[in-house]
Amino acid sequence: MYSQAVDRSILTPLTFIQRNAKVYSQKVAIIYNQKRFTYGEFANRINCLASALRHAGLEKGDRVAFFCFNTPPMLEAHFAVPLAGGILVSINTRLTSQEVVYILNDCGAKFLFVDTELANIIRPVQNNLETVKHIINIDDLEGFEPLDGEDYEAFLQTGKPTPLSWIITDEMETISINYTSGTSGKPKGVMYSHRGAYINSLGEIIETTLTPNSVYLWTLPMFHCNGWCFTWGVTAIGGTHICLRKFNPGNIWKLIQQKEVTHLNAAPAILISLFNHPNCPQLLEKPLTITTAGAPPSPTLIEKITKIGAKIIHVYGLTEVYGPYTVCEYQSDWDNLMIAEKAKLMARQGVPYIGADGLRVVDQNMNDVPADGQTMGEVVMRGNMVMTGYYNDPEVTERVFRGGWFHSGDLAVMHPDGYIEVRDRMKDIIITSGENVSSIEVEQCLYRHQAVLECAVIAVPNARRGEVPKAFVTLKERAQVTEQELIQFCRNQIAAFKCPTKIEFTTLPKTSTGKIQKYLLREKEWIGYEKRIYGG
Repeated sequence: MYSQAVDRSILTPLTFIQRNAKVYSQKVAIIYNQKRFTYGEFANRINCLASALRHAGLEKGDRVAFFCFNTPPMLEAHFAVPLAGGILVSINTRLTSQEVVYILNDCGAKFLFVDTELANIIRPVQNNLETVKHIINIDDLEGFEPLDGEDYEAFLQTGKPTPLSWIITDEMETISINYTSGTSGKPKGVMYSHRGAYINSLGEIIETTLTPNSVYLWTLPMFHCNGWCFTWGVTAIGGTHICLRKFNPGNIWKLIQQKEVTHLNAAPAILISLFNHPNCPQLLEKPLTITTAGAPPSPTLIEKITKIGAKIIHVYGLTEVYGPYTVCEYQSDWDNLMIAEKAKLMARQGVPYIGADGLRVVDQNMNDVPADGQTMGEVVMRGNMVMTGYYNDPEVTERVFRGGWFHSGDLAVMHPDGYIEVRDRMKDIIITSGENVSSIEVEQCLYRHQAVLECAVIAVPNARRGEVPKAFVTLKERAQVTEQELIQFCRNQIAAFKCPTKIEFTTLPKTSTGKIQKYLLREKEWIGYEKRIYGG
């Protein structure tokens, strides 16, 4: 019998940079404005940061927070922090001072790395930081006053480029804590393991067809589920990262052409702004793969992306499952369908990733719903790609893990072909005169109107019907349509009871990852009501 040391090794993303520092030592790993780092240089900087952290007093399990944009230091942190023995906490750059200080204190961060542009968010609450002992400024853009602390590049100089030995003893140790985007209530710290991050990263390579020739553009925030694990995945395959400090649609199209970008990821709301920009080409010169998640993309958006020659991959997941968990695997016989019908199939959330174990749609008694494409139930998952739990919150962890499955809170149907289709969040379902209405179905109907840029549908109280759908709509630039015209447009396509009774033209509130914050819309509409369910 072989010993465990012979037939098994720890699954960790640290193996990715360890391998490619040798295999692709002279290949460009990172491009950021005029900066270029080869894989050899990337690895050296990672080793310097990791040894600098250890030299500054980092002990195994200490939390290291990064509050910065999609710049090289953020990529370096994804390898250096776990290499040092720490746990990475990437913080949403659009949070308020109070939200940031809550996260820092909740996770007990010992180190805080801050982009100087964000220093003014930390400065008012700096005295309220309970555990932070070291502040390091990332001075990436001129004109911003740093916090009292060290400079990032100077901090790296206190370390050494010599490879460090790992201090990981169990692949189930925590590699990062990702705080939920906080669409309601306080954010929860989702714990990822080295094993889960490793398996999800390989899944991203397979499902999105990354190769060593891939050029990945960072339109997705790295703080969001560790960039859906593409921080590790692109590195694993030896692709090239193009870092992007801020999202600008016009600049994105220029970079796609100039840098020969092959892959990017973004939520549908981001893609809407990208594909409605004047710089959007009628036909792409080179292949481009776009992976989207965060909300169900409308068939209209899928059709638009497909028409310019891009390949769209629709995935679905949550922070609690490392980002993407399912993919709408494309079937070859869909080639024979009209583009509108094809787009409708591609808008479904699909089937589990190769590395995912379980996916079910269940009723309240944990029985599988019929695979009829009609009966709704809750999406539940389990296995390698599910978080290990919420940091410092065993009670909530136990609640979402009830019955041996992670409960997503998403409502879906199971189609006869085994593909799931998310119809709503549990809290977003609209019950009108006893009938269940999917807000997503109504939204997809509205998206088919050529004047609609973005929309959100929620339940509002109604004395006769209990609840009725109301739509909030952002129109495309220079587009004109009346409320009654849009309502009639819906009536021509879906049942009357599903149609909005009122439409408000407005700008939609969103999280930094592009998710529409429906709870803010509900807050306004349900003022004066004790409950968010109204029986008339």
